[in-house]
Amino acid sequence: MLTDTLLQVQAFILGAIVGSFLNVVIYRLPLEQSVVRPSSRCPRCGTPIPPWHNIPILSWIILRGKCGSCGGRISPRYPMVEAANALAWLFLFTWYGLSVQAAVGAVYISALIVVTGIDFDHKLIPDVITLPGILIGLACSPFLPHGFVEGLMALLAGGGFFWIVAAASDKILGKPGMGGGDIKLAAMMGAFLGLQNLVVAVFIALLSGSLISLVLIGLGRKTRKDVIPFGPFLALGGAVAFVWGRSIFAWYLAVTAY
Repeated sequence: MLTDTLLQVQAFILGAIVGSFLNVVIYRLPLEQSVVRPSSRCPRCGTPIPPWHNIPILSWIILRGKCGSCGGRISPRYPMVEAANALAWLFLFTWYGLSVQAAVGAVYISALIVVTGIDFDHKLIPDVITLPGILIGLACSPFLPHGFVEGLMALLAGGGFFWIVAAASDKILGKPGMGGGDIKLAAMMGAFLGLQNLVVAVFIALLSGSLISLVLIGLGRKTRKDVIPFGPFLALGGAVAFVWGRSIFAWYLAVTAY
């Protein structure tokens, strides 16, 4: 039990530290800036953030969401990303233990968090995340329950399905219904998930995306002409399906059998 607790504490702390780096990636990558240099700086005054003001989650709380130098407001999304990644890693290493599946899941979920943050801000999904992600997912697939062959099939099925949707929308409606980033993200997810889990992920993405869109339109926050990024919904479905996809798929088959 002590060993399990130590693993969980380490997973949470390491996840929070990596989450801090994910914030840098989310902010700098779309601006085509280096994610390594310079060191973290205040987005308002540009002052380098000292290490004691850069402790994941805690520093934001202690400083009350303000820069220690200029007093400018620091977005709560920074600790939210750190906490989300920390909790995801904690859950994965609690659920799977110290295993390859937990480690692969940690890399996969962190990539989905980056995709979500960038797509929310810029309505784009960078190839520098999805293309290496496809290769990493395919390389890791032999160590996951679905295996390499199914991972390759799901990669092609995910990318192919959304490519067909985009092409059909462009031809019928005269506008793209799916961005190229979404197509590559679906392919990446397929490599990590396999066919069954990918089906669940896409279903969750379509359902949650439709519901949220209807709510936003109903509240007057969006119109039917507004573009709502689909990447975050794919990421949500992909995260849920990585852990519970096969169970959800089996439950659905059992329910529909009656």
